[in-house]
Amino acid sequence: MFDVIEREFIYLGYYFLVQFRQIFLYWVIGMVIGSIISVFFKDKIHNLMRTMKGNGSSIIGIIFASALGVASPLCMYGTIPIAASFSKGGIRDEWLASFMMSSILLNPQLIVYSAALGFKVLMIRIVTCFLCGVVAGLVIKSFFKEKKFFRFENFNEPRNKDTDPNIFIRLLKNLFRNFKATGLYFLIGVILSAIFQRYVPQEAVTFVFGGNEAWGVLMASTVGVPLYV
Repeated sequence: MFDVIEREFIYLGYYFLVQFRQIFLYWVIGMVIGSIISVFFKDKIHNLMRTMKGNGSSIIGIIFASALGVASPLCMYGTIPIAASFSKGGIRDEWLASFMMSSILLNPQLIVYSAALGFKVLMIRIVTCFLCGVVAGLVIKSFFKEKKFFRFENFNEPRNKDTDPNIFIRLLKNLFRNFKATGLYFLIGVILSAIFQRYVPQEAVTFVFGGNEAWGVLMASTVGVPLYV
């Protein structure tokens, strides 16, 4: 009995180390780049969004807002409060929808993580997330022309934690917060991946996802939603 348990731990340890070595560098680089953008460029990105106000072409604004959302280092919980401040500043709802959608789906840190899956996957993720932002803006523009879509009365702009006067210390603090926020989930993800590789037969994965292309896409999307949350 103990021999079996020991053997399984050895197998799981092997799969864990393989996965860890493959993704660890991308995780570290992603954290560093995400922290650099958050400390030095976040305010510039958000100020670009604020300068749009209610001026300019709606379609161009949707495209621009979606691109800014991809570049923004905020996650879902940071995006919504900052979007509330944009709304109070007079930003159109369709532009807010574009920014929020693409910002929630992607950020510079996730772009680096996605590079671990290969260039094609990286490009597909960037393009599809950008297009999702554009589509969200177009939907709001088309169906909510006459009334306000977003209600942000109870939201306040998030407090800026990057305030240390020493730029280097400010960056280190941001990097540490980034590590605390993602480190545990990174390890859990690698452990789950190792367990999946060891105990889920490839035939079962092929049966669920690969038997029918349309069904496979639907199943992958269905499984992906709770995993994201």
